[in-house]
Amino acid sequence: MLAGLLLAAVPARAQAPVDVDLELVLAVDVSGSMDRGEADLQRQGYVAAFRHPDVIRAIESGLHGKIAVSYVEWAGPQYQNVAVPWSIVSDAGSAGRFADAIARLPFHRDFGTSISSVLLYAAERFAESGARGFRRTIDISGDGPNNMGLPVDHSRDTVVGEGIAINGLPVMIHGGAGRARMANLDVYYEDCVIGGPGAFIVPVHDRDGFADAIRRKLVLEIAGLPPRVMRAAETQRSTRIDCLIGEKTRGNWMLSDP
Repeated sequence: MLAGLLLAAVPARAQAPVDVDLELVLAVDVSGSMDRGEADLQRQGYVAAFRHPDVIRAIESGLHGKIAVSYVEWAGPQYQNVAVPWSIVSDAGSAGRFADAIARLPFHRDFGTSISSVLLYAAERFAESGARGFRRTIDISGDGPNNMGLPVDHSRDTVVGEGIAINGLPVMIHGGAGRARMANLDVYYEDCVIGGPGAFIVPVHDRDGFADAIRRKLVLEIAGLPPRVMRAAETQRSTRIDCLIGEKTRGNWMLSDP
């Protein structure tokens, strides 16, 4: 049944190459520091976004009126998984089928937080999209800094050097599974994770705002519009934060990433 559902979402490779406005990898944190409630909110946020008229209008308003999108779950260096494969989304029907595929995924958590690994993994997935987009973007969500694998800024620079933009959704909700949450995770994402022309973040500060943040971010990415307040990575390189903070304080993060 699941295989049939995914086929119904129009796998991109079936019509390769397809001209699209955007090739988008949604890289979603499933590390142990995300409690079940946060993980559910995150997933439900993506499901709701692809069913929302604003997102559908943004897709239909593009030159080609379609995007190629894939949903990847990630944790430590050992775990990156294409949970929903590349699909062409062009209207309410195909968007709804993509949302249904996300909604039916089994719950999974894994060990560690390796943003650097998933950035490289996601960048490699574009070769499998079966699409040809004006833009290629990785949309990464997470609730902590890189604490395993390569230095995150090195991976970011490699990916951006391939012409791929990276936008971020730092999850800054307190009181979840994490006992060592990073108060300035938004700054970390700005300085160490995002990159490329017009790169931006949309932080999530509370559970009630999760779905709205995801929807807003998707609309901006699909439409190719920068948010009102943006600090693009290429123009804001600074020493506001140590990009190795996760590795240096890994002992503390391990308390919240079983």
